[in-house]
Amino acid sequence: MTETVETEAGTARVTWHPADQPRLVLAVSHGAGGGIEARDLQALAAALPAHGVSVALVEQPWRVAGRKVAPAPKTLDTGWRGLWPALTRPGLPVISGGRSAGARVACRTATELGARAVLALSFPLHQPGKPEKSRADELLGAGVPTLVVQGGNDPFGRPGEFPEGGFELVEVPFGDHSFAVPKRAPVTQEAALETVTDAVVRWAVSLG
Repeated sequence: MTETVETEAGTARVTWHPADQPRLVLAVSHGAGGGIEARDLQALAAALPAHGVSVALVEQPWRVAGRKVAPAPKTLDTGWRGLWPALTRPGLPVISGGRSAGARVACRTATELGARAVLALSFPLHQPGKPEKSRADELLGAGVPTLVVQGGNDPFGRPGEFPEGGFELVEVPFGDHSFAVPKRAPVTQEAALETVTDAVVRWAVSLG
């Protein structure tokens, strides 16, 4: 089921993948360079409903409008806030999630919106080649249980670059920022995505 939601940043869109007997909602949005067709988002939408987690794939207004470039972080946050009433309508705890820029939005707004937890896929700890400009404060400031799933070769921040903090980090071996693995890698693309879905299922179940 797909619904449109009006926000102060424009019209957003939510594609629901409901569980039969849901206990939680995972609301997850895309990054600045792609949409909800991202391989990890689609894998989660396919896997989680069987474990009692309804998945809401969220398209920010700029994507719905057909623009190619994401707006400023403040505008992304405004769009996410405007979506929240639709995401909480089922009356279930909501995990606020996203990949890349969407993960930053989830971290920045989690406490304010009352999210149950945060799922940060490919958190962009820094711009490639600029580790001195860290965004760790956004991640550390989420204020709720947080799971980071990070590619082992992500140029926006490899797992070993992350600070200590109140979050769990799962590495996707050989994965890049999109969790793509090289053909020569000793793991398949399918196995890499299973690492993502298995980690998120285990963590989500632990949230109750």
